[in-house]
Amino acid sequence: MASQSRPVRVVVADDQRYARSGVALILDSDDGIEVVAEADSGETAVAVVAEERPDIVLMDVRMPGMGGIAATKLITERYPGTRVIVFTTFDLDEYAFGGLQAGASAFLLKSATPEALVGAVKTVAAGAAVVEPRVTSRLIEHYLTSRTAPDRMGAAGTGGARQLDELSPRERDIFVAIVQGSTNSEIAAELHLAQSTVKSHINSIFAKLHLRDRVQAVILGHELGLHPRR
Repeated sequence: MASQSRPVRVVVADDQRYARSGVALILDSDDGIEVVAEADSGETAVAVVAEERPDIVLMDVRMPGMGGIAATKLITERYPGTRVIVFTTFDLDEYAFGGLQAGASAFLLKSATPEALVGAVKTVAAGAAVVEPRVTSRLIEHYLTSRTAPDRMGAAGTGGARQLDELSPRERDIFVAIVQGSTNSEIAAELHLAQSTVKSHINSIFAKLHLRDRVQAVILGHELGLHPRR
């Protein structure tokens, strides 16, 4: 997670030079973000992360050689302090699903506005997850239906239920709210808590359930039969 005392350090990985430079320019124009390197392939992205240890990698999916999904998996496994945003032109389930499986904390389309891009980088650097709203439901449905029944049961059928027993009643309420898509401010208002208290509870929930971020929380909630609001 990036410290608030310094800019969020970002690596932009995209094999298209002009696209890569354009994104870097947008991010560098914000005082709270510093683009520390660019990469034109998955292999280069992994090498750059090893050297720079950035907070965020903005990762294109389709690149020559090692693609963005494979690079994301290596980066998130080797350098857990670096978070990855999958950034792609293609609004396809396979890319969102692949990025999620590989450990990405966000999935954004290249059609996103500069404001949305900057906001996503800062949100992910702060420890949250970002998935485009129109992708989220299909993403999670794809994730769940692509797994076999034994896999689902092993991951959450009994184990997940036992994990929830470790949560306090208040933490369970907050977990359900997260699964339903509520923001921290909405949870605070609904449960009459300070936002700092909600954030503390969420950190505890993620630690107890061994979750990386909200995307994983929503998936676990689906596996346990808790469904988001429509």
